[in-house]
Amino acid sequence: MHNNQGVYQYFIDNADRLTEEWYNNLTKADPNGIYASTDPYTIEIIKKQNNDFHSRLAGLFVKDKKEFLKDIKEWINEIASDQGHLDTPIHYIIREFIRTREQYFQLIEEYAIQHNVGQERVIDWSHSVVKVLDKIILRYTEEHHNYSNRQLEAQQEMINELSSPVISLSKTRALLPLVGDIDTARAAAILENTIKQCAEKKVSELFIDLSGVVIIDTMVAHQIFQLINGLSLIGVKTTLSGIRPEIATTAIQLGLSFADISIASTLSKALEQDDKFQK
Repeated sequence: MHNNQGVYQYFIDNADRLTEEWYNNLTKADPNGIYASTDPYTIEIIKKQNNDFHSRLAGLFVKDKKEFLKDIKEWINEIASDQGHLDTPIHYIIREFIRTREQYFQLIEEYAIQHNVGQERVIDWSHSVVKVLDKIILRYTEEHHNYSNRQLEAQQEMINELSSPVISLSKTRALLPLVGDIDTARAAAILENTIKQCAEKKVSELFIDLSGVVIIDTMVAHQIFQLINGLSLIGVKTTLSGIRPEIATTAIQLGLSFADISIASTLSKALEQDDKFQK
């Protein structure tokens, strides 16, 4: 235990040196990620994060397992959710864990030489470091993956919302221009967002223009008809424009009827017809 306390204190006393050596040997030529930053504040932050890791990992030698893992888990959650590290390719981060492991091996050897520690104890300490760092790397990559996925989901939700805007034309009329490929997930988002926006804007008549949609599959065509039915339930009249022959064919194959839907070949004609009707 005396030796464990000693190597623990040696890690604490040399944490600053480890951090400076680590940063000075950092590969800063990588174009992407936090390690390439030249911003003094960012550099200070990553040095602090690195130094904090040394202090927490040193607890391996003296703390009980539960307390040690709690400290490490807090550090992992902080770094994995940090935007700078989320923007850094994961293989760069794993590379730095590996470099840090080599630093720890050297530090253990230094301490062993200075305090005449037997090789068996050195091997035991080194093995403990390898075992813990392997678990930390695995846990970090899992958390990094989880945070990245949540970020992507949030971005996709925003993209879906922005890609299906209900544009007000007057107090009660609005336009939903659909552009690009529409997959099942986007179609579901369009259905939800459109009904919500129409209710909020008190729209009574909505023009859905499909001229910018090139490809549409059977599931998406079904979702569009569900949207029209959903809008009718909240009192919104729908006019479709810009329907391509392929979309019409898909709808017919599905057995979807256009009988009760107002249709125009182009958006301009749909608006023109509606203006005449309003008069």
